[in-house]
Amino acid sequence: MKDSSFEKTSAQRPTSGYNRREFFKGAGTAAAATAIAGGAGLAEAQEAGVAVVGPGMKKVTLDVNGQPREVAIEPRMSLLEALRYGCGLTGAKPVSIDASSGASNVWIDGKVASANTVLAIECVGKKIRTVESLGGDKPDAVVTAFVHNDAMQCGFCTPGFVVAVRNFLDQKPNATEEEIRAGLNGNLCRCGTYANVIMAALEVVKGGK
Repeated sequence: MKDSSFEKTSAQRPTSGYNRREFFKGAGTAAAATAIAGGAGLAEAQEAGVAVVGPGMKKVTLDVNGQPREVAIEPRMSLLEALRYGCGLTGAKPVSIDASSGASNVWIDGKVASANTVLAIECVGKKIRTVESLGGDKPDAVVTAFVHNDAMQCGFCTPGFVVAVRNFLDQKPNATEEEIRAGLNGNLCRCGTYANVIMAALEVVKGGK
């Protein structure tokens, strides 16, 4: 005997309340673009007025170290990938995927962020600054101090540490050793050059002495 309760028509079945068009209206551009790349409704996103990127490569302009840089990206591409493979800036390193190492530190609109945890498409219109901006003919005092104190071995953690030290000392130019240790807690060095990094930071605090 059939149970008529299982014979509801599709019109009678309760709906989930999910609407892709409303999702795209409420989602950020990056989230919507990722969803589109994964096969969600392109038409719904466009109708909702969301800026659609992808599927496939698209050329965008990033403001990197004060210069416009045109790069070809996919919606899923991280800022780290765009910097390394699109701009040829290899200072930031792909050491970890969760920002735990600090090796891919860059500045985005003046705030330090891990380039491997940020989508490149999210950075269009923002000011990106990398460790390369601290080099050149007259390197930053932090770079010089790292050389003086031999604060690197394999070098993979070094760019992230340099960015972190520069950023921290911009905020606390007279920091103590204890404050420096706490301020650099988000950076890892497998070679164990922590002591030399601390000495380098203290050298900058003391004006190069």
